[in-house]
Amino acid sequence: MLSIGLASFFSDAGHEITTSILPSFLTVTLRASAGVLGVIEGISDALVGLMKLFGGSLANDPTRRIRIASGGYVVTAVATSAVGLSTSVWQAGALRATAWAARGVRSPARDALLASIAPREAYGRAFGLERAGDNLGAVVGPLLAALLVGLIGIRTTMVLAIVPGTIAALAITFAATQARAAGAGSRRRARLELRALFGAGIGRPLVSIVCFELGNCATTLLILRATHLLQHGGRSLTAATSLAVIIYAAHNLFGAGVAYAGGHWIDRSSPRGAFAAGALLFTLAYAGFALPAHSWPPLLVFFCLAGSGIGLAETAESALFAQAVPEHIRGSGFGLLGAIQSFGALASSAAVGLIWTAASPTVAFAYAASWMALAVLASRWVQVSPSPRRGAG
Repeated sequence: MLSIGLASFFSDAGHEITTSILPSFLTVTLRASAGVLGVIEGISDALVGLMKLFGGSLANDPTRRIRIASGGYVVTAVATSAVGLSTSVWQAGALRATAWAARGVRSPARDALLASIAPREAYGRAFGLERAGDNLGAVVGPLLAALLVGLIGIRTTMVLAIVPGTIAALAITFAATQARAAGAGSRRRARLELRALFGAGIGRPLVSIVCFELGNCATTLLILRATHLLQHGGRSLTAATSLAVIIYAAHNLFGAGVAYAGGHWIDRSSPRGAFAAGALLFTLAYAGFALPAHSWPPLLVFFCLAGSGIGLAETAESALFAQAVPEHIRGSGFGLLGAIQSFGALASSAAVGLIWTAASPTVAFAYAASWMALAVLASRWVQVSPSPRRGAG
């Protein structure tokens, strides 16, 4: 379990190094427009959702999931760092899309691998540790990028992102050796298995999960809101942006700590309480972002509420699917969950951005908060009967 947590930490640190300086690289070094950046990121995010759904069906086979998890981390590391070698916008876009597609296809395999290694009574702790590693990587990566850019430049910093990415690939390969013995058996076809998944009882929990994901907008919108609010009382745009990014680091730090603690809570009780608490914390956070708070202390509180919310909710969602879905279709289960998370975030971010532009940020975050409130109300459906350790078929 620790090796998968380390893989998430190093992989996230690696691609966050590139992500944090990609806007400057595209718009300054390659002289692209902000619109081009948006198109590249939009295509990449859409690919993540599609590849999670596709990768989930592949990951039903235990032997195949080991190769997909290991290979996915390798491709992500290479493609992410190679962005720094790009000499044209289309090259950077293609490499970014490749890295994100690899992230998508590997995620269900990694989660199914983790569920096969972890004892049933420790699913919450296992996925809490994985989420904690991911969030800590999102803290370390941007800080490393900020340090290295001033020392060695943008391009070299991006290329060096291959170092943590390679360590991540080695860590997931080590985890794969632990699961290899359990992977023996007949080969399984790659199928979505939607009928079997709903037969396992995940339909009712998905109602609340969909509500949550439709309210879970991109954290870049939170950073933008904080930047606008902090640019007040004589504070410059540069100072406001720097302060907002520092506060965002606290968001990820809280997400890591709460995810780990939430995993223990889930193992002692059930995913339902942790999920409901996560959605409630997000409701409070979005209600706070709807207010015109121009000083940093309340914004820090709102970011920490949001970080705690995502730490609890995502850990609960993963533990729920590990508990409920039979082993032989668990890859499809995690693929479906990942696709809902990706496309829900895409829909939420687009809606919040459009409402922000057409009306106001207050209305936009009230919209997001309403979805989270619905998720809290529907959280009574977030519990299903545990599946057997291995299913037939």
